[in-house]
Amino acid sequence: MMKTGMIGLGAMGLGMARNLAKAGFLTAVYNRTAAKTAEFKVAVFDSPEALAADVDLVLICVSADQDVLSVVEAIALTVKSGTIVVDMSTVSSETAKKADAILAEKQVAFLDAPVSGGVEGAKNGKLAMMVGGDLEALEKARPVLEALAARIIYMGATGSGQATKAVNQIMGAGINQAVTEALAFAQAQGLALDKVIDVISGGASGNWFLQHRGWTMTQGTFAPGFKLALHHKDLKICQSMAAQTGFSTPITDMTISHYAQLMADGYGDEDISALYRLKKP
Repeated sequence: MMKTGMIGLGAMGLGMARNLAKAGFLTAVYNRTAAKTAEFKVAVFDSPEALAADVDLVLICVSADQDVLSVVEAIALTVKSGTIVVDMSTVSSETAKKADAILAEKQVAFLDAPVSGGVEGAKNGKLAMMVGGDLEALEKARPVLEALAARIIYMGATGSGQATKAVNQIMGAGINQAVTEALAFAQAQGLALDKVIDVISGGASGNWFLQHRGWTMTQGTFAPGFKLALHHKDLKICQSMAAQTGFSTPITDMTISHYAQLMADGYGDEDISALYRLKKP
């Protein structure tokens, strides 16, 4: 069995680590805030490089591009040849390629493996994982990753996992815009929102976001979920990737602007369904 270490115990990483521990795979953890490691009955390390020296498989889940590169640079100091590093953060394809190049010099395989499914998916081990990089490394790591994800799809070369996640984040922005606008319209029409959500969820326009966030948003409850400020960060990555190929993303651009307005008003730590605040009559 591969000795597996987890770096990053945030909203997503904590649920992942718990599922790894439950499945018997987790042997080591590292988190910047040490208090979050207390519940795990495994080796707790005080640096990424110390953890990397002790395991065969390193799983990373942190917030931003520079965080990923900092962790990878630290890992590269001590990691053993033949180790596999899987990054489940949401960053740019360019960052994934940089991380891959750093680790390739150490004969270490790198997989960019962002996930979708939110805090609920991480908690329940039902994430969707989109993977770029070496297919052989993925097959070696797959038994461990299956403790985290219900669906693991190999997308191709390094960076293609992150590019697929960008597709997901753009689609999420469009769904958020459509659902919040439609429910605000329903409210303006004086309709019973619980009935609207129920009947539409069972039809062609039904979707996960409507089912799981429709009622809470119309009640003024915006507990994450998926923090609005993090989706804003992700969409800025999508915007940058699109600009490199001259591709237009008007829904993404509009959502970034709306999120910036909400963040300025102090709502960045709320769920992305807080977009309803701008739409409700």
